[in-house]
Amino acid sequence: MKSVVVKRSIVIAGHKTSVSLEEPFWLGLKEIAHGQQMTVSSMVGHIDTKRSQGNLSSAIRLFVLDSVRTQTPAMAQSNVQNAA
Repeated sequence: MKSVVVKRSIVIAGHKTSVSLEEPFWLGLKEIAHGQQMTVSSMVGHIDTKRSQGNLSSAIRLFVLDSVRTQTPAMAQSNVQNAA
């Protein structure tokens, strides 16, 4: 699968910024925002305020990954077993 990183402009907390994400992460973020009845901008703003380190693009990827893991019990269980 080809994984092209695309730079996208987004407005969060009243200022314009850009994030570089692969298409699957961008689509996942949009699905999560839609499912929570939020705009992508407000979702990214939420992610931005909660991140403790790293850049915003990485924080978004981790957020999407965590969301997938929590929605997929088998995957979450597998990760717990692999961490042990």
